Amino acid sequence: MTTTENNPNKALWEKGDFTRLAQGMRESGEALIAQLGITKGMHVLDLGCGDGTTAIPSATKGATVLGVDIARNLVDAGNARARQAGLTNITFQEGDASDLSELKSDFFDQVVSIFGAMFAPRPLNVAQEMVRVTKPGGKITMGNWIPGDPTLVAQILKISSAHTPPPPQGFISPMLWGVESEVTQRFEAAGIQPKNISFIRDKYVFNFPMTPQELVNIFRLYYGPTMNAFDAAAKNGNAAQLQRELEDLFVSQNTSRTLGHSTIAATFLRVTVIKGQM
Repeated sequence: MTTTENNPNKALWEKGDFTRLAQGMRESGEALIAQLGITKGMHVLDLGCGDGTTAIPSATKGATVLGVDIARNLVDAGNARARQAGLTNITFQEGDASDLSELKSDFFDQVVSIFGAMFAPRPLNVAQEMVRVTKPGGKITMGNWIPGDPTLVAQILKISSAHTPPPPQGFISPMLWGVESEVTQRFEAAGIQPKNISFIRDKYVFNFPMTPQELVNIFRLYYGPTMNAFDAAAKNGNAAQLQRELEDLFVSQNTSRTLGHSTIAATFLRVTVIKGQM
C-alpha cells in the first residue's frame, strides 16, 4: 500500500487502542454483515477496518477479505484475531482509504467501511477509490456518524470538539459523511448515478460489562479523539468538566437494566452504493 507516514490520522488512531472499544461493538458488527449478502467466493474490502469488527464476520461467511486500516497497531491486532480464529481467507494491511493505488480496479464484489473511511482525509478521493476498486455491479456499504444526532457518538464528538482547538484551515469534517446530500455529491463526482445511492438510518449498539462512568474512562484512555479532547481540556483546566459532561451523556443514554453494565445505541447513516455495469 502507499505510505501512510505523513497522514495525520495515523497518529490519531495509533495514539490510543481502539481494540478496547471494539470489544463492545462485535455483536452489531456481525448483525450488520449478516444483512449485506456476503457469500463464499466473494472478494470483500473492509476500509478503516480496525481489528476486524466487520472484516472477520465477512471472512467467516467464506469471502476472501482484505482489511485496510491506517493504524499499524490495529492491523497487527486484526491479523492476530484472524490467526486465533483459524481464518486463512483474510488479511489485514496498513493503508489510506483516500489512496488505494496498489489495489486493482474493478476487483471487489463488496467494499465495506463502518465508521472507518469517513475519518480519512480527502473525501472526494475516498469516494473515487471505493468506486474504482469495486466490480461493475458490486456494492459499497458505508456506516457514517450523523452530525448533530442526539445519540451517543455524535454527542461524544460534539462535546469533545468544544474542548479542542479549532481544526486547521481547509479541514473537512468527517461528520459530513453523515449528510445525505454531501454523500450523493461525492459519489456522483466518482461516476455513480444518484439512483444507485440509497440511505437508511440504522443503529449500532455498544455493549460493555461496566458502568457508564467506567466506559467514559475507556474512551478517555483509548479513543484518539477523546484522548485529544482531554489533553486540550487539561491545558485549560477543564478536564474535570469534560469528564462530567461525558459521564452525564453516557448515563443518560444507557438503557441496560443490569447493574454495572452499559448498553448504549447510536444512530448512524447507512449508505449503499451500487456500481453500474460497464
